Amino acid sequence: MCIYIVAGLGNPGPTYQWTRHNAGFLFLDRLASLKDVAISKKNFSGFSGECIFAGHRLILLKPQTFMNLSGNSVTQILQFHKLPTSNLIVVHDELDLPFGSIRFKNGGGHGGHNGLRSIMGNLGRDDFVRLRIGIGKSPHNDTTNHVLGKISPEQMEILPQVFDGGIEMLEVMLKEGLPKSMSLFNNRNYLEG
Repeated sequence: MCIYIVAGLGNPGPTYQWTRHNAGFLFLDRLASLKDVAISKKNFSGFSGECIFAGHRLILLKPQTFMNLSGNSVTQILQFHKLPTSNLIVVHDELDLPFGSIRFKNGGGHGGHNGLRSIMGNLGRDDFVRLRIGIGKSPHNDTTNHVLGKISPEQMEILPQVFDGGIEMLEVMLKEGLPKSMSLFNNRNYLEG
C-alpha cells in the first residue's frame, strides 16, 4: 500500500466556494463524501482527511493559503511524509479543456495556472500528476472573472457525474497505472455520456 497526496486546489472561504477555480476543492469533497470521510484536520496550512481507496492510503489536502500560495501547503505535506513528487496528484481547474472533460497529465508547464505555478516554484520541479477538470475558456476573454465566477446551475447539475468520472479515472490509475487510465479516459467528455 502506497501513500498518495491528492491535493485539490481552490480558494478558502464561502465567497469562492462554488467558483470554477475551486473545482479541485469540489472534486475532493465529492470523493470524501463517497468514502464517508471528512477533510477537516487542520494541518500543513490546509485541511486534510484520509481514506483507503483502490488499495492505497490517500491523504486528501485542501490548501487554505489561497490559490497563489498552494505550493506552501503541498510542500509541507510531502516533506512531512517524506514522499517523492511521484506520489503527488494535483486536482485543478483547466481553462484549456471544455466543461465536462477531465483528464490526467503527467508533468509539463503551469499553463498560467497560479496554483500549479506556486507548487512548481516550491518543489523546483514539475514531475507530478495532474487531474485537470475542464472549465472551458471565457467567452469574453476575461479569464480572471471567468475562473472566479460561479459555476452555472446547469453545470452544477452535471458536476457530480463529471467528478464521478474523475474518481473512476483515479481508481484505474492507482490500480493499473497512469498510462492505462489516460488511454481509457482522456478522450471522454461526460456531457456526451
